[in-house]
Amino acid sequence: MSRLDSVAVLGAGMHPWGAEGKSFIEYGLSAARAALADAGITWRDVQLVVGGETIRNGYPGFVAGSALSQALGWQGAPVASCYAACATGAQALSTARAHILAGLADVVLVVGADTTPKGFFAPVGGDRPDDPDWLRFRLLGATNPAYFGLYARRRMALRGTTEADFAAVKVKNARAGSLNPYARFRAEVDADTVLSSPMVSDPLRLLQICATSDGAAAVVLASETYARRMDRDAVRIRAVSAITPEYPRTVPDFPYLASDSTASKAPGARTFRESLAHSAYEACGLGPEDVDLAEVYDLTTAMELDWYEEIGLCAPGEAEKLLHDGVTALGGRVPVNASGGLSSFGEAIPAQAIAQVCELTWQLRGDAGARQVEGARVGVAVNQGLFGHGAAVVVGRA
Repeated sequence: MSRLDSVAVLGAGMHPWGAEGKSFIEYGLSAARAALADAGITWRDVQLVVGGETIRNGYPGFVAGSALSQALGWQGAPVASCYAACATGAQALSTARAHILAGLADVVLVVGADTTPKGFFAPVGGDRPDDPDWLRFRLLGATNPAYFGLYARRRMALRGTTEADFAAVKVKNARAGSLNPYARFRAEVDADTVLSSPMVSDPLRLLQICATSDGAAAVVLASETYARRMDRDAVRIRAVSAITPEYPRTVPDFPYLASDSTASKAPGARTFRESLAHSAYEACGLGPEDVDLAEVYDLTTAMELDWYEEIGLCAPGEAEKLLHDGVTALGGRVPVNASGGLSSFGEAIPAQAIAQVCELTWQLRGDAGARQVEGARVGVAVNQGLFGHGAAVVVGRA
């Protein structure tokens, strides 16, 4: 692997996810200190801090980089704060990587932390009739689970997917999550339990939709020069893609409920979500055939199946076979969500894309314990957020 456009992941750290009633700063400090210790450096070695913004935690959340730096103890390093909905953590990683590759910093701390309410996420308060996210709640009652149900129904209509297929995804992820000390939900479940849980948004039941959660994750990124000086055989971020959709969009994406007309322009070869991973593959000269494991954004069990196809693990319509053949389970050819995924963690928005990279880092270093994917050399993480945000991160071991 070429290292010309890669950065090293020197350290990774997390605070166990759950609902402990702490502030996002407490969670973030815990994750940051764990990442620094894992990297073998001190806080004073950090030359830039990039924080993922959390919009539910007041002004300190909006300036997360600064708030977390103050909590660690002002030491002069510049700060940046990023918000990109559910792709916030990946945007923060991209910002840190860009600074390193531009020669503006050798060591960057990236932190995402959140505290969340019970139930599904809703728009920030106030009347905003020009805000599509506000409108879909107020005019249509289209909560996140309503969207999830529509996506699931779309897959059932296009691919012939069944409720039993969706349940099998939860069973797989719950088993992986049971082996992860950072996961919020660590109980294995069987298909009957999943299919008898309360219906939330037909056809999706309670155990097929990820919860909201408190949580935090952090990584320390470094230049190749610095990593060599530390004499660290580190995992490397090979590519980060944070592209936006192209016209026309033929598949509705959060928070929009309509697609674009193809009367004047034919759709592209790939949908928005398909293009995320493939643009990252192209940037680092790898392909889906090189991937040993993946962390995908499983807001629901149905969405996980979509991602199998969108990141190139199989052709359209073949995700269910991949699942039932055990290919994407621990011990399979390409485990997906070996961490347990959002199914086991829940959503802590600015932390989740960083948590994906933490999991890939531990896996590629051989430090994932009972959920270790043997021989893993390349991993991909993908996520999607509101308003055309999304990202793919390719992590590799030279």
